[in-house]
Amino acid sequence: MKLSALIDNAANLPSIPKVVQELIESFSHDDFDIDDIAKKISADQALTAKVLRLANSAKYGGNRNIGCVNDAIVRMGFDALRTLVLASGLTGAFKAPVGFDIKHFWRHSFMVANRAKWVARYTRVNPEIAFTCGMMNAIGDLLIHILLPDQARGIDLLVDEGANRIDLQRNQLGFDYTQTGESLAQRWKFPAAIADGIRWQNQPCSADHATPLAAVNAIAIYLTDQSDSSKQEILGAFPSAIAESLDIDLVELMANIDQLQTIDADIDDLIH
Repeated sequence: MKLSALIDNAANLPSIPKVVQELIESFSHDDFDIDDIAKKISADQALTAKVLRLANSAKYGGNRNIGCVNDAIVRMGFDALRTLVLASGLTGAFKAPVGFDIKHFWRHSFMVANRAKWVARYTRVNPEIAFTCGMMNAIGDLLIHILLPDQARGIDLLVDEGANRIDLQRNQLGFDYTQTGESLAQRWKFPAAIADGIRWQNQPCSADHATPLAAVNAIAIYLTDQSDSSKQEILGAFPSAIAESLDIDLVELMANIDQLQTIDADIDDLIH
């Protein structure tokens, strides 16, 4: 099975709103028109309601309620608004396959995204781009479940028993979820750095394909997988070699690892 043929011929391939694509493109340049983007967000009633709900929440609470997207940008900041709109656009683009726990999937994805943003602050990587790449880390697996549900369920059963997902996907499908995620990111016109970060997150120190976003994603995935572990366990098995490839100050990062305990407080605002 060829991945390109699967993507090109998929009748139910998810799409994202145009304003989301424009926000993604805004990562690459600084001359975008915030007022124009605000106008396009305002044209989407559901998206506007979500933006205003968050802008008027306790997190951003001012001394008055606001009622328009432009005021929300002033209160929240453009980066926070962009994150919210991207999250809404992505979560709204996918219909949950039968038997797939979509809420768990997005919760895990946003946990990775939060940690990617946190790790990026110790590097030269843009934290907002890192958040987006982290949010997309497993998007290819969701797409496989949508396009190839029977094969995906069979793989899931074996993964639950300890098998390696990537090995099984490559064996059964001819490609894995990182390749699928890369293809979807390219189709949605994400910056090449994000597509590469998704593709190489499991091989972040590859001599041929090393990219900073892949390394940030790899560390964020590790921290997410270890979120229920003790601080001692997290630090003991920390992927230091990957961190060193990013020139991270390990002493500084590890000294602040307790910050991760409260980093997911706003996930429900992004999922709902």
